[in-house]
Parts: sequence; structure tokens; C-alpha cells
Amino acid sequence: MEASTQHHERDAKAGSAANEACAPSSKRHVAEHLQHAWRSPVAWIWLSASFALALAADLATKHSAFARIAGAPVLITREQVLALPPSRINTLIPAHKPIIVAPHALELQLVLNPGAVFGVGPGKRWFFVMFTALAILFALWVFATWTKPRDRIAHAALGLIVAGGVGNLFDRLMFGCVRDFLHPLPGILLPFGITWPGGGAEVWPWVSNVADALLLVGIATLLIRLWRSDSALANAPRRARH
Repeated sequence: MEASTQHHERDAKAGSAANEACAPSSKRHVAEHLQHAWRSPVAWIWLSASFALALAADLATKHSAFARIAGAPVLITREQVLALPPSRINTLIPAHKPIIVAPHALELQLVLNPGAVFGVGPGKRWFFVMFTALAILFALWVFATWTKPRDRIAHAALGLIVAGGVGNLFDRLMFGCVRDFLHPLPGILLPFGITWPGGGAEVWPWVSNVADALLLVGIATLLIRLWRSDSALANAPRRARH
């Protein structure tokens, strides 16, 4: 009987020691989960690396496109753009045939966009400059207050969003418009004779750039991450019962 009691005491002490050993690790994990990303150097590295690589890709592809697609370099200045009404700024680009990268999948064609993404709001330059600046600040606020140190995918996605905003903001400030050259799905029409409000019948009638793609990918990634987080929270009580 005494031996059995000693055995139980040893087991209890061993269990207590194991719990004490695990407690600091568990506390560290909880503290890190509650910590905001702006306090984490690793989170800043993910955000900064994603931003730098994406911005470099956007500016480099714009420069290369306007140097090569038209057969000769197309040099655009802010003074030239501002001297023309928004509807005529594309007269600054010489006539050229699109470069077909993949038939009905992607063409390269030079376009100057005086508006926002997909040509929305042409001519409202300073409105979009201010809107883009506010959107960038909002993305940084989301990074600092909404994400946690381990949210690597969210940090990379926010880096893409900020890079897309900065890339097009750079164009608006330097050239008075945005340089576009990517035309996905050219010649593919909407079904049943449907047209877009502007009259376009193609599935994707807009010419865009890498910055626009970065914005779309970054926003889509954040939405998926938010949906998964909500699903995990909804399933947490169910898992706890099991």
C-alpha cells in the first residue's frame, strides 16, 4: 500500500514538473499571438521584402515595356501629359501592333491611363494621388494592428498591396498618368452579347500593369486569409468539445 502511494506521488511530481516545463513555452506562444506585428522584426522583414521585390518588378516591367513594345523607346514626360486633355494623352504613344505573348491569353500594348485601376475616373489625378496615399497608410495600419507576428502570408500580401499602390503613385507623380501594357484575354467576348457599362464586349477590356496585378493578388490573399481565420474561430468551440 505504501509503495503504491509513493508511486502515485512520483507520478504527480513528474506531471507537475512537465507542466511547469511546458508553461514558459505556452506563455511565450500566447504572448507572441497577442503581440501586434509592428513589434516583430521578422514581420517587418516579410513586409519589406515583399514590398521591395514587388515594387522593383512593377517599375522594371513598365520601363522595359515602354522601351521595347512599340519598336522604339517611348519617352513620356509629365509636361506633355498635363498639356493634353485626358482623352488625348494616348496620342503621345506611336501606333504599334500588340505583341502576342499567348494567343487569346495575353498581349502587350502600350496605354497611358489618366484614371485609376481599369481606367476608372480619368482626369481626376490628384484625387487618386490622395486616395492612393490614404490606402497605403491604411494597409500599414492593418499590418501594425490587425496582423500578428506569425501572419507571414498576410505580411507578404500587404507588401504586394503597398507596392502596387506606390508603383502607380510613382507614375502619377512623375508622369501625370499611369503606364499600362498588359492586356489579358484579348479578343475573348462576354457571353450572350453582354457588354460592360463602358461598352466593351471583351471579358477583360482593360490594359493594366504589374502594380494592378499586385493589388488584386494582395487583396485576394488577404480575403482568403480572413475567411480562413473566421472559419477557424467558428470551429474552435467544436474542437474544444471533442
